[in-house]
Amino acid sequence: MMGAFGRAMEGTGRRRLRGGLLGGALALVLSGCAGGTAPSGAEGAEAGAGPRERVRVEGKGARRPPNLVLIFIDDMGYADIGPFGAKGYETPNLDRLAREGMRFTDFEVSSAVCSASRAALLTGCYHRRVGISGALGPRSRIGLNEDEVTLAEIARSRGYATACFGKWHLGRHPRFLPLRHGFDEYFGLPYSNDMWSLHPAFAKLPANAARRKRGYPDLPLIEGERVVVPKVTGREQAMLTTWYTERAVDFIARNKDRPFFLYLPHSMVHVPLFVSDKFKGKSGRGLFGDVVMEVDWSVGRILDCLDEHGLAKDTLVIFTSDNGPWLSYGDHAGSAGPLREGKGTMFEGGCRVPTIMRWPGRIPAGRTCDELASTIDILPTFAALCGAELPPRRIDGKDLRPLMFGAPGARSPHEAFFFYYAGGQLQAVRDRRYKLHFPHRYRTLNGRRGGTGGRPVPYERARIGLALFDLKRDPGETKNVASEHPEVVARLRRLAEKARDDLGDRLTGRRGRGIRPPGRLPPRTRRGGR
Repeated sequence: MMGAFGRAMEGTGRRRLRGGLLGGALALVLSGCAGGTAPSGAEGAEAGAGPRERVRVEGKGARRPPNLVLIFIDDMGYADIGPFGAKGYETPNLDRLAREGMRFTDFEVSSAVCSASRAALLTGCYHRRVGISGALGPRSRIGLNEDEVTLAEIARSRGYATACFGKWHLGRHPRFLPLRHGFDEYFGLPYSNDMWSLHPAFAKLPANAARRKRGYPDLPLIEGERVVVPKVTGREQAMLTTWYTERAVDFIARNKDRPFFLYLPHSMVHVPLFVSDKFKGKSGRGLFGDVVMEVDWSVGRILDCLDEHGLAKDTLVIFTSDNGPWLSYGDHAGSAGPLREGKGTMFEGGCRVPTIMRWPGRIPAGRTCDELASTIDILPTFAALCGAELPPRRIDGKDLRPLMFGAPGARSPHEAFFFYYAGGQLQAVRDRRYKLHFPHRYRTLNGRRGGTGGRPVPYERARIGLALFDLKRDPGETKNVASEHPEVVARLRRLAEKARDDLGDRLTGRRGRGIRPPGRLPPRTRRGGR
């Protein structure tokens, strides 16, 4: 099956993809910020190049386009790693990543839940635009549309090797799995690791209980498009972080002589928590701390592998999370630190995630970026870095190179960022400083402690009215300053109206003209042909 990018380029013959990594005065600015000469753009890749074609890099002293290693953690809170304030356990490899790279302290996801966040990451679009909301269940009949161009397809268009090892969660059917979206290799779970018969909602029910039978099917482990473990148990879950990491290291070694894109979406630290014997009981902060330490070990193995093969200076490493912590799970959940609420809300605790980027010689070491940026920006930034064309259809992400490379005076490329949740409610809009919440209902523990031992406590339902927060002074969204800044409220409301025209809004009954459909399986045929 020809991918969307290939179809868009079909018939262009040997037309060159957009080359020139950095051009003219911008190249001079960015090379000065990075403390080195900006590399020349990669040129000469044929349009629609197959996954095994090499990118030709021309010119004296030219370097190959950068490898990309994208480590995507599940349900990791803002304050769950050392560089962002974690206490009670150590994350030495992530500490190293931050020392050698740049922390992004105002990095947002499109939605504070699994599938929606992943769709946005891989397409450079708000999840609302590509028709993916919430967390797709095992029996869902939708997935990421084949017409959407993914990061992997961008990479493949420039001759990169591509691999995904970990949680996918963009459709269970083979037509939605990674190999149909630009990845050469895949190994992992097709959806969240709690979508199995031992989910807390069903675990204590009798095996033959009707409600349990209507629950989740067996959890499969997939390689390529083949189920290799049809019924994952706790024994396999305890090895997932290790297995994903081993696959990642092997992939790097096998592709050390060509550009590669490695996507490592870990199943942890999503509940149920599992850890291998090598980290069990090691953190002193219970199972959650053990699991984070094993994720940190995985990061260290990746960094060591890049060093071993002399690839560190040719590789952009990005570490981030799909959303904030699942607070109802208490001691099996992380921490949003100073931020309000967590996963499942569009307060900052749900959608602002810990992010580190490292590229030695290009990204200034030991720096912090406090400007607004997002996972939707990774695709257009990577396309610019590797000299690829952007997708033919509209995306929402922006080029982050000035921020990444520390250009003097660089500011967020976003005039506004929109927060959609609950199947299409525009719940908030923000700019670099202010965030305006529109009246909506949300879930909260309301100050109560979460559960223990992997059993959650129920949320309460609360409501927020129109409220403006100054995120620079009040990242915890505690003081409504709408009455003090009516002009800011009016400006953000105008921006929200543009978003409603484009992406709709269930809160106001707007449909939106820029929403594209998800991939959808055909209707099931009833017996007898009816």
